[in-house]
Amino acid sequence: MENVIQIFRLSDQNDLPVDGTVLKEQPSYGPSLSAHRTSQYTIYVDLPDNDEAMILVHGYLGHRILVSKKVAAYLRKLELKRPPRPLYGEWQDDFEFQGEPEKPTEETFQQLVHYGFLTKRTSDEELAFFKRYVEVKRRKSSMNMPRYLFMPTYDCNLRCPYCFQDHMRKEPSFKKFLKLMDKETVDRIFASMPLIEEKHGFELSEERQHRHISFFGGEPLLKANRDIISYIMDKAKTLSSASFSATSNGTELEFYHDLLGKDGISEIQITLDGKPEEHDKRRIYPDGSGSFAKIASNIDLALSKGVFINVRVNVDYGNINDLPALSSFIHSKKWHEQANFGAYLAPIHALNDNTDKEQCMTTLKLNKEMEMMRAQHPQTALFSVDGDKMRNQAIGIFKNPEKASSGIKTNYCAAHDRMYLFDALADIYACWEKTGDKNIRIGTVDKYAGLMFFNEQEKNWRSRSVVSNSVCSQCRYALHCGGGCAVYASEKTGTLHSNYCDGYGKRFRASVAEAYIKTREDMLVVS
Repeated sequence: MENVIQIFRLSDQNDLPVDGTVLKEQPSYGPSLSAHRTSQYTIYVDLPDNDEAMILVHGYLGHRILVSKKVAAYLRKLELKRPPRPLYGEWQDDFEFQGEPEKPTEETFQQLVHYGFLTKRTSDEELAFFKRYVEVKRRKSSMNMPRYLFMPTYDCNLRCPYCFQDHMRKEPSFKKFLKLMDKETVDRIFASMPLIEEKHGFELSEERQHRHISFFGGEPLLKANRDIISYIMDKAKTLSSASFSATSNGTELEFYHDLLGKDGISEIQITLDGKPEEHDKRRIYPDGSGSFAKIASNIDLALSKGVFINVRVNVDYGNINDLPALSSFIHSKKWHEQANFGAYLAPIHALNDNTDKEQCMTTLKLNKEMEMMRAQHPQTALFSVDGDKMRNQAIGIFKNPEKASSGIKTNYCAAHDRMYLFDALADIYACWEKTGDKNIRIGTVDKYAGLMFFNEQEKNWRSRSVVSNSVCSQCRYALHCGGGCAVYASEKTGTLHSNYCDGYGKRFRASVAEAYIKTREDMLVVS
């Protein structure tokens, strides 16, 4: 049987590297089998232009090797679980074995052992080993500077029908949440930050004396919010080095012109939902009028100030065909020629009753739709999608294999370790998509008692990881996917501690295959 053809992840360690060390064998997860089996975290990546070979990716070790399909079939035969079907074609009949599969050459066999694709750990032992690794990585990740977001108000001057906060501007019971944050609340929040940082084992020192502050809403950059935003920025700068970003609808940026730029708000995400006619049906003022022209004018302003503008387009089946027109508009403005401009697409999720689920598409579907659209309308390539990010990350790993661990995610996002979102009531939330409900806040900065955390809710958010549910902990893609968005998982299953896959396995394998094709000519061939 053919040898391993190519190796992309080189390591002299036969065990799992963790933060520069090696996890030693322990009875709880040490190997006990007499014969090897295939690791349950082996990922098989078939190639669209090669019927004879495929890439193997080790789900937690990060090793990537190119092998013949016969070697891959040998591993597949030794799997306890059924691997996913290939993306391209089918497993060929002559690669199936009757009875015991044919063992590869001794050299190939030892390489498969060395890179972790063959193991003597039982399934339970490997699972225990995996869980231990995840917890070690999670502890290290949490020992970093917290991410701070200020939500100066839940109020907004637009009434976008798909907004997950839409009810807060319509239902009288939420009126108290529409208040504007005051200076006394800001002072309390900043006074709590050293305690939060201590909680993460992080202290502001002369070497690392920097905080990044993000603004979120509601709409954070309303004209009415100008004074409190300025106060927050000044306060942050007096306490440490600070930088600022915002997620804004962009309709009132002109009132912040002197706060924009390298030393002020240096990055803003702004949404444009298609060509002007379509956008003005979605991003609307309370009177039903549209906002496209105003937003476009303020994007011009922000770009001229050196602000990095990241245009987000929320996409469903109702506006995806408007992307060529929107890209033509962006080309006419020459925004795409500026280094401080980017644009990306995000599928709309049905998080309120106003959103038609039948109009929503998955991330995988959006990737495929854009692949076809780019072929017909090349100018739409300026819009990035999730697949581009995944492919570029894979290209980076193929070019620099020692960075294979850089894409590892023990949890989906910072909501599960070190994100702190402060609203105008001084309540603290872990996630910007789950705010305005005191029952799910993880803490508060009380006027008299100071910083307080609510253990049950904090634990619920912070303990979610790829090993907090049985599906993710046994998934070969877990450390690449991170378990998926907790909010979307909760909407689907009723609990944060469940998986939200969104076709991730197919997306991952497609990105690795595409990345290999783009970089294989530069790879070292192992004889």
